[in-house]
Amino acid sequence: MEATEDTEEPPLPLALSSFQVSEEFGFLLSNPLTELPAPYGPWMDIARQLPQLIVSHQLRSRVHQMPQLSPQHLRGHEELRLAHLVLGFITMGYVWQEGEKGPVQVLPRNLAIPYWEVSQALGLPPILSHADFVLANWRRKDPNGPVEIENLDTIISLPGGESLRGFILVTLLVERAAVPGIKAIPRALGAMGQRDEDTLHRALEQLAGAIEAMSRALRRMHDYVDPEVFYTVIRIFLSGWKDNPAMPHGLIYEGVSPEPMAFSGGSAAQSTVLHAFDELLGICHHQDSAAFLHRMRDYMPPAHRALVQELHGAVSPCPLRQHILSSGDQRLRAAFNRCVAALTAFRSHHITVVTKYISIAAARARAEPGARAGPAGGQPPSALETKGTEGSHIFSFLKSVRDSTREGMINA
Repeated sequence: MEATEDTEEPPLPLALSSFQVSEEFGFLLSNPLTELPAPYGPWMDIARQLPQLIVSHQLRSRVHQMPQLSPQHLRGHEELRLAHLVLGFITMGYVWQEGEKGPVQVLPRNLAIPYWEVSQALGLPPILSHADFVLANWRRKDPNGPVEIENLDTIISLPGGESLRGFILVTLLVERAAVPGIKAIPRALGAMGQRDEDTLHRALEQLAGAIEAMSRALRRMHDYVDPEVFYTVIRIFLSGWKDNPAMPHGLIYEGVSPEPMAFSGGSAAQSTVLHAFDELLGICHHQDSAAFLHRMRDYMPPAHRALVQELHGAVSPCPLRQHILSSGDQRLRAAFNRCVAALTAFRSHHITVVTKYISIAAARARAEPGARAGPAGGQPPSALETKGTEGSHIFSFLKSVRDSTREGMINA
């Protein structure tokens, strides 16, 4: 029996799959590859040993002995993403092996040229970003087991042991918790177009629940990551060479350009999730913060960046808010405000996490010099005490973003 027009489900205005967004994993790469093809064994051999090579100060000499390989034998998006992950981790280890007092000025051509070529193929910058570090750096220990922290591990690692593993995987679980909210976006847009207030209400409730679940996932950071290890060991390897006093001139990619290039390090500001939610809810950030967030979109996979742009066009300027106001529906207003309140609370807790893992940890490192050495066995990093790894003035930025989120509430 054929469905009548009245009972057909209207098509959604946005197909997530066309933006490389998974129904199960959201912006995470679905079941990433863990091995590159055989010709790239020299990359994988170094990547597998990174923590030991860095701690023993042998990574740079191993990289110098590495053959220069062409990425031409890499096939498909997944192999390119793993190559980008591997070369990104090797690059961060190479640059920061001796800590912030001894970064290199030149990335050797046998690393720089293939990294640049893989980056160009993917439309990603040649630096370790959130798209690599979290989205593409996970595997299940039991392939048939659940996506839970006990059954997860990273593919590539750096010094930091269990705290590094916890930092990556808790961040991954925050991304995974967002999936129902991501799936609610096209439903909300479709419901607005159809003026279907019941479906819109369900979509907003689903979005709010997802953001609240993200906050619960983020709180697990306290259980899995030691603040001292994060600050004195891990953080330097996430640091970029843009707006970083330790590398004020950037990095020369030998064989790519004779001039140094500057790129930001990995950051939660590069997570497509929060950009997408902001666009849907019509959150308008203050000028400096908005400009910085916009620049962080250059570090997203192009398909994810395109989704954010599509959302901006679909909801600008703030039609969801206008739709709710014009509807006079108190249920919609309450559900919208629950979303904004949840996003505000998430950003407030992020400030709490950053305070604990950077501000308080930095003060402790200053008060107890030598208590825990940095990567080179010297002083813990200090160049980025008040900045994020991507170069922003971290607390003023985070508070600005939190406050402008709160301003998105619809007042009674």
